[in-house]
Amino acid sequence: MRPALLVCLVILSALVTALAGDKSKPLPKGLPPYGALEPFKAPEVTARTLSNGFTLWLVARPGFPKVSFAVAVRGGLAADPEDRPGLSQLITAAIDQGTRTRSAKQIAEELQAAGGDLSGVAGADSIVVSTSVLSSEAEAGLKILADVLQNATFPDSEVDLAKRNAVENLRSQEADPSFLARRALAKVLFGDHPYSVISGTYASIEKATAEDLRQEYAKRFRPDQAVLVAVGDFEPDGLAAAIESLFGKWSAPKEPPLEAVHKPSHPAPHAVFYLERAGSVQTNLLIGTLGPTRGDPDYASTRVATALYGGMFGSRLTLNIREDKGYTYSPWSALASRHQAAILETSAAVRNEVTGASLNEIAYELNRMATTEPEPDEISQAQRYLTGTQALELQSQGAVAGDLAQLWVFGLPPQELGAESARIQNVTTKDVAQVGAKYFPASRQTIVAVGEKKVIDEQLAPFGLRVEQAPGE
Repeated sequence: MRPALLVCLVILSALVTALAGDKSKPLPKGLPPYGALEPFKAPEVTARTLSNGFTLWLVARPGFPKVSFAVAVRGGLAADPEDRPGLSQLITAAIDQGTRTRSAKQIAEELQAAGGDLSGVAGADSIVVSTSVLSSEAEAGLKILADVLQNATFPDSEVDLAKRNAVENLRSQEADPSFLARRALAKVLFGDHPYSVISGTYASIEKATAEDLRQEYAKRFRPDQAVLVAVGDFEPDGLAAAIESLFGKWSAPKEPPLEAVHKPSHPAPHAVFYLERAGSVQTNLLIGTLGPTRGDPDYASTRVATALYGGMFGSRLTLNIREDKGYTYSPWSALASRHQAAILETSAAVRNEVTGASLNEIAYELNRMATTEPEPDEISQAQRYLTGTQALELQSQGAVAGDLAQLWVFGLPPQELGAESARIQNVTTKDVAQVGAKYFPASRQTIVAVGEKKVIDEQLAPFGLRVEQAPGE
């Protein structure tokens, strides 16, 4: 998230909290009432499919003279070979390092001349390649994007460099206890399911070859398993014609597409899984359970419930263990979606001496969500927060393109962008109480603790939970 956007979200959350939170401090007289809460108005999407199966979602936004492109192909980290976890990340790192007709330098220089650069992200279910260019250079940007998506060669020297960078990046990530906790929680929650992989390993990076990348690229980058989302200042028919000329001859291989990932069925254990971090002065707690996926009937209600529980600055959890007790600086909760699963997460980095007290308060707030109906003001506060943050986030053309690409990967229509916001506005206190009872009980949660083993043992002993070492890489 861009720093400026993060600042805006914090300010918005603080304002909502100040206006809707502490009733012991009355607001000044004469303030106007809240305006009507309007759901996000989704942009109009022109959907087309080329004869080769390539899907186009075009969003014309006249005004700001840029165009953002996002191409999503199905098959991300969950599709990596079992002995090559993280191969998708290497593909995204090296995909723009040469094609049959352009060197890495030529790709970079031509995109810069068009006003942009290329980025790639490997998620659980897809690889997304994106760029933003000047509207006047949209076709030039498309030409480079088409070349990279159809003709990447993965030169040996560039793959070797990508592997070295991947090793350094993994070392950096493993110095972060929050990454260690996320990796361990995924392995505990998903077991042998492909969603248990969130990154590569040193062994898989070392084993990967340029030929491995070429073979996986050929399997995944195919028009019948891809979408191109364009958002910006363009004329839809003209842009569609340019896309047709550049991507119309892109052919799918004879082999069938990758099989869809199945829904995980691994039960979430109610236990503590620790990762030793010698000398740590704090314990990083990450608590999670499986929740509803995007598009699930419970999704909107759970988004509202998560926001008022721990997903915004004025949430119950923040007011409890940050503002009231001072156990931690910034606790948070989120609903992290994949196509076939989602994790309802709670995170807090707490001082060693209050590790047990913090978990006790988190369990209290979880069970409070599970056993009591929230106040209408809490629902309104969460709805305003979710609506406001979505409006801020989707001011960016690139953010709209990325969110639409994710909807396509999840098998949802582009209209879901607005429909989801409307459903959030219709959530009631009873809806939140129902999902609270379904997803939030502390007894459903898996706990990962990263810190001093002695501290974890002593502080969490009163809970009577099984404590075992978390799985490694």
